[in-house]
Amino acid sequence: MKNKIIVFSVSLLLLIITGFTTGSTETASKTKKIEKITAIKVADTTETVEAKPAEPKLTLYKQNVLATYYADKFNGRKTTSGERFHNKKYTAAHMKLPFGTMVRVTNEVNGKYVDVKVNDRGPYSKKLEIDLTKTAFMEIASKKGCGSFKVKMEIIEPAE
Repeated sequence: MKNKIIVFSVSLLLLIITGFTTGSTETASKTKKIEKITAIKVADTTETVEAKPAEPKLTLYKQNVLATYYADKFNGRKTTSGERFHNKKYTAAHMKLPFGTMVRVTNEVNGKYVDVKVNDRGPYSKKLEIDLTKTAFMEIASKKGCGSFKVKMEIIEPAE
């Protein structure tokens, strides 16, 4: 009687371990189906992941030059390029850069930067290099009360 109980216990233990299957081919086919389903789910999720945009190519134009900002009285007036000026946009005035040139202006003290489009001529002072809109200027300013600070200017190369 003791032998029958031991044999029964071992048989029951084997059934539990093998998962009550009668043949190993069923387990293998179920495993393959699960692997296929998992592979399909993984493939579906990788398609929906969006790639980060590439960093633009930057060419150093000038550094350690002064930037200032437009006064509010110029709002609504035409710029030299013919566009209307708005202090809330991200545009700039420069004496030599062509209209439409995109420039990254970086505050040399805190490292903050802003990308602006040249659409006007100025500033008309030999000490100043670039006039930014008030919004662009305040975004990178260390002290909000200052009227100018030193910046690094980089030309943003157009994407090919």
